[in-house]
Amino acid sequence: MTEPAEDRTLLVTGIGELVAHDPAHGPSGVLTDAALVASGGRVVWTGPAARAPAADDRLDVEGRCVVPGFVDSHSHVVFAGDRSAEFAARMAGEPYTGGGIATTVAATRAASDDVLRHGAGRLVAEMLAQGTTTVEIKSGYGQDVATEERMLRLARELTDETTFLGAHTVPAELAHDRRAYLDLVTGPMLAACAPHARWVDVFCEPAAPTAFDADESREVLEAGIRAGLLPRVHGNQLGPGPGVRLAVEVGAASVDHCTHLTGDDVAALAGSSTVATLLPAVEFSTRSPYPDARALLDAGVAVALATDCNPGSCYSSSMPFVVALAVREMGLTPLEAVRAATAGGAAALRRDDVGTLRPGARADLVVLDAPSHVHLAYRPGVPLVRTVLRGGRTVV
Repeated sequence: MTEPAEDRTLLVTGIGELVAHDPAHGPSGVLTDAALVASGGRVVWTGPAARAPAADDRLDVEGRCVVPGFVDSHSHVVFAGDRSAEFAARMAGEPYTGGGIATTVAATRAASDDVLRHGAGRLVAEMLAQGTTTVEIKSGYGQDVATEERMLRLARELTDETTFLGAHTVPAELAHDRRAYLDLVTGPMLAACAPHARWVDVFCEPAAPTAFDADESREVLEAGIRAGLLPRVHGNQLGPGPGVRLAVEVGAASVDHCTHLTGDDVAALAGSSTVATLLPAVEFSTRSPYPDARALLDAGVAVALATDCNPGSCYSSSMPFVVALAVREMGLTPLEAVRAATAGGAAALRRDDVGTLRPGARADLVVLDAPSHVHLAYRPGVPLVRTVLRGGRTVV
């Protein structure tokens, strides 16, 4: 198909099932025997195929399902090195502690820009081929001013959703002086990184000795907010802790992991605008318990799904895999899982232009080689993504 010019309209027709997340199509937001019109990179119309308006260009998907492009709101794809031996050890029964991050820090510091750029670009291309059209990328494997800054500078070549995570763990050379590292993160490192970042994040996990407690995490987040960054939090991954309540307190867009939650944590999330971003491929890769997504949704908490693609706790770039895990292991229906992987991820990034296929949204859509979104969980591991459009243009 010839790519449409900016002023041309594109009709996508023959859609067996359109997952639009649009209440105009009923409570499910799903429409069958549908069509969609895009213009100027945006969705301008959705409805029954029989009533579709004329357009300059036409793409007939021949009865296939169309879903919004996946929004992966948590990834760490700028890194160097390999931690497959650590994975093999976990599969043999060794517990995950987060300590292997130091291995990646050493490799990332030693890598050239070209090595980091190539590795991150390869992973983002993998994501796109699997239907991810919006991705967030964190720093956190530099833990010195120069490497954190270049990680974010390179991430900005791939996405606008970049996150300063200098407070990932305390590096080995400052393990004896946490105060000095906090001063570095909230001072020179933040000053160097803020121009390349939209978000500030912190690994709030008292159960991990190299991560940060509530007071340290609050200090990092407040410094980032003063620098003009928006807050998000890694929390409650390795055990119960203060991460969720801190995220709600500071108005974080998202608290990510949420593996170990108390009733008070769930209630705090339900009464807030903070999204619970769940990362089930991490539980798969670390043999940890899965979050109770069903309890969160039933309590009225906004839920997102993301990959957490990274070299240690989850080296998967596949949002379809995450959807399948959420259905099989966390109690979500297939439609709830797709919504969490699209509209939920958009909410976790405070975006209203992606994650849905309502008029006005960016025309980011995925054509599945299947008649229904259910096949994302029904046929796990099968490459179902046939075509990807981003901004109304075919990119896969």
